[in-house]
Amino acid sequence: MLIIASYDVSTLTAGGRKRLRRVAKLCERKGQRVQKSVFEFEVNQMQYEQLERELLAEIDELEDSLRFYRLTEPAHLRVKQYGNFKSTDFDKPLIV
Repeated sequence: MLIIASYDVSTLTAGGRKRLRRVAKLCERKGQRVQKSVFEFEVNQMQYEQLERELLAEIDELEDSLRFYRLTEPAHLRVKQYGNFKSTDFDKPLIV
C-alpha cells in the first residue's frame, strides 16, 4: 500500500529538536522524502503498523502532530491523525 506521512514537531526546546531529528531519520530510513516533513512509503500492512508504532513512540502528542494518508484504502479509512492539530472550519467565514 502507498502511505504518505506528514509531521510537525515543535522545535521550541532542545528536546523538540532532538525529536524532530529522530522522526526525520526514521522516515528517511524507511521511505522517500517528498517535502521537508512529508514522506512516501510503499509498505505492506505489517510494515505500516510497525512504522506507525515507531513514529508514535518518538513524538510528543501534546506538542507535535503526525498524519498518515493511506492512499489505497477506502475513503473513510484513509487519514489517521495523532497529536496536536488545530483544524480550520471551512464552513465558517475565513478572516485573513
